[in-house]
Amino acid sequence: MASHSDSLKFAYWVPNVSGGLVISNIEQRTGWDIDYNRKLAQIAEANGFDYALSQIRFTAGYGADNQHESVSFSHALLAATTTLKVIAAILPGPWNPALAAKQIATINHLTNGRVAVNVVSGWFRGEFAAIGELWLDHDERYRRSEEFIRALRGIWTEDSFTLKGDFYRFTNYSMKPKPIEPLPEIFQGGSSRAARDMASRVSDWYFTNGNTPEEIRKQVDDIRAKAKANGHKVKIGVNAFAIARETEAEARAVLDEIIAKANPEAVQGFADQVKNAGKASPEGEGNWAKSSFEDLVQYNDGFRSNLIGTPEQIAERILKLKDAGADLILLGFLHFQEEVEFFGKRVIPLVRKLEAARDRELVAAE
Repeated sequence: MASHSDSLKFAYWVPNVSGGLVISNIEQRTGWDIDYNRKLAQIAEANGFDYALSQIRFTAGYGADNQHESVSFSHALLAATTTLKVIAAILPGPWNPALAAKQIATINHLTNGRVAVNVVSGWFRGEFAAIGELWLDHDERYRRSEEFIRALRGIWTEDSFTLKGDFYRFTNYSMKPKPIEPLPEIFQGGSSRAARDMASRVSDWYFTNGNTPEEIRKQVDDIRAKAKANGHKVKIGVNAFAIARETEAEARAVLDEIIAKANPEAVQGFADQVKNAGKASPEGEGNWAKSSFEDLVQYNDGFRSNLIGTPEQIAERILKLKDAGADLILLGFLHFQEEVEFFGKRVIPLVRKLEAARDRELVAAE
C-alpha cells in the first residue's frame, strides 16, 4: 500500500498582496494584512494543508496596490504555526544567491526546517524597469534561475564553494551554519521548454499553471523523462482556483459572477505583461501562451483545472490530476479563511478516502 508520503499534498496561495486571487470587482473577503494571514495559516494547518506559498511583488499592478515582502512575511507565518511549511518566493535579480542562502538558512534554523523557496524567473517587465533591474530574454531568465539554484545548493552543502558562472561568481565561500537536513525544498514555476528543462536538472518541485489532466500529463511525461536522463527526480505542483459549494449550480454561479465582474483594463494590462513570459518563449508554450480572457482573470489559469462544483466532484477531479502526475495542488480561493476551512473539512477527507480506495485496489491487483 502507498505510504502517507505518497498522498497528494495541498498548498494555498498566501494573500500577502492586496486584491485577492482574481482580477475582478466581485466581493473578496480576503485580507492581505498580517493578522488575517496569521489566522489563515493556522486555519490551513488545522485543516489538512501542507504548504503555503507567498507571492513576490515589488510594485503595484492589476489590483495588487499593496505588497508585503515574501521572505519576511513567510517567516511571520512560520512563527505563527507549528507544522505548516511556507514557501518563500524569491526573484533572481533583486536577490543575490548569497543573501538568499543566508536568509533561508537562518529561517530554516528558527523554524525547525519548515521554510522552502520558490525561485521565480520573472514575468513582470515593468516591475524590473521600475526598480532598475536588467530584463533578460525568456530563456536567459531561466538560465539565470538555474545558476541561482546551483549556487543556493552549493552554498548550503559545500565548504569553500566556488562558482564561475555567467551570472554569479563565488570564490571559496563558506557559509555557516548550513541549513539543518533535509535541505530547504526548491520550487520553481513555468510551462515553457526552458522551464521544464531547468526543473529536470535542478529543482525539487515544478509548479505549472492550471490545465486539464491531459495537458498536465504531457508536461509531466516530458519533465520526468528528462529528469530520469539527468539522474534527477522532480515533483509536480498544479495550480487551481477552487470554488467548492453545496451544489454545482452555486459554484458555477460564483465563477460566472467573477468573470462578469472582471476588470477588463486590468486583465488586458496583465495579458500584455505576461507576453514577456509564456508568449516570449521561443516555442510559444510557456505560462499564459494560450490563455483566454477568462483564464487570465485568475492569474495562473486556475479555472482551467476545473475544481468548481461540489466537494465530491472536486475530489474526483483532484484524483484525475493526481493520476496525470500531480504531487501537489496549489489552491486559490475567493474568500480565503472560510473557504480554506471548508475545503479542508469537506474536500481533503474525500480525497484521502479515494486515495485509500485506490491503494486497496492496487494491493488487491498484486
